[in-house]
Amino acid sequence: MDSELSFDNLRINCEEVANEIQEFVRKTVFDVLKKRGVVIGISGGIDSSVTAAICVHALGKERVFGILMPEKESSKDTLELSNVLTDFFGIDNVLEDISPILDSAGCYQRRNETIKKIIPEFTDEWKFKIVLPSLLGSETYRVFSLVTESSDGKIIKKRLNHKTYLEILSATNFKQRVRKMVEYYHADRLNYADVGTPNRLEYDQGFFVKNGDGAADIKPIAHLYKTQIYQLAEYYKIPEIIVNHPPTTDTYSMPQSQEEFYFSVPYKIMDFCLYCYNNDITPDKASKAVSLDVEQVERVYNDIKNKRLTSRYLHLSPQLVEPVLPK
Repeated sequence: MDSELSFDNLRINCEEVANEIQEFVRKTVFDVLKKRGVVIGISGGIDSSVTAAICVHALGKERVFGILMPEKESSKDTLELSNVLTDFFGIDNVLEDISPILDSAGCYQRRNETIKKIIPEFTDEWKFKIVLPSLLGSETYRVFSLVTESSDGKIIKKRLNHKTYLEILSATNFKQRVRKMVEYYHADRLNYADVGTPNRLEYDQGFFVKNGDGAADIKPIAHLYKTQIYQLAEYYKIPEIIVNHPPTTDTYSMPQSQEEFYFSVPYKIMDFCLYCYNNDITPDKASKAVSLDVEQVERVYNDIKNKRLTSRYLHLSPQLVEPVLPK
């Protein structure tokens, strides 16, 4: 068994998996939710692109409505890739610039005020992102850091304490929650269901905002590893410009990968380690297959376990008092 353990363990029969998910989407949308179609937030990323492909094949393109929701800090690639996707599948769509809503809610102002407490010279014209050291590195004490870039290209990096990290994060979460609000506006007016696009890594490890991108009526790919999403992208013939684009958070004004912010390892390694962890494969066996030290795999395993614990509340429904009925 040891010699058989490899990245090939994550290979899927794309036709079988696609047909299974498409049937699930059809039954859920029409029979369970009693809706006429679906709305999808299109980001131009691999996950929303594959989810859109699934829905188009399951329901027909006339029952899929795409919503493009850039804001002033979005990458220029976001809108370009989103348009490539909607054009490729012929999906009816709408462009909703959410910057004015975010301005009104104080998203940028609240966040920037906190950043200025850490870097006083920071101005609204500067760019920034939040980063976390790799799990595969030598650092044993890992904390989030703020990286800023001035108008003249000067880079300043400062460690964040827990309070300032949460202040920046909570203000930034306006972005995900506003996008979901816009999605449900269109879902309600069309009598459509809202489709979420998290893959297994994001769903399992809590890489989503509660009542933001974590909210949806249906999540068709939450059981699939990121590696498997790419396999489906090839099956559905997603345009190469989307497939080859590096996965990003597209949340902060500086380019930021999911790896440097949340997962702290390349998604392929994280995928494989999560697979091994879920299947009770010991770190020593996993390390041989993934070409890592046993200690590195142990770190990833511990991070998986800790993220599940700390993000459990994201998966919970509202907690209710259960009335005690008289016997």
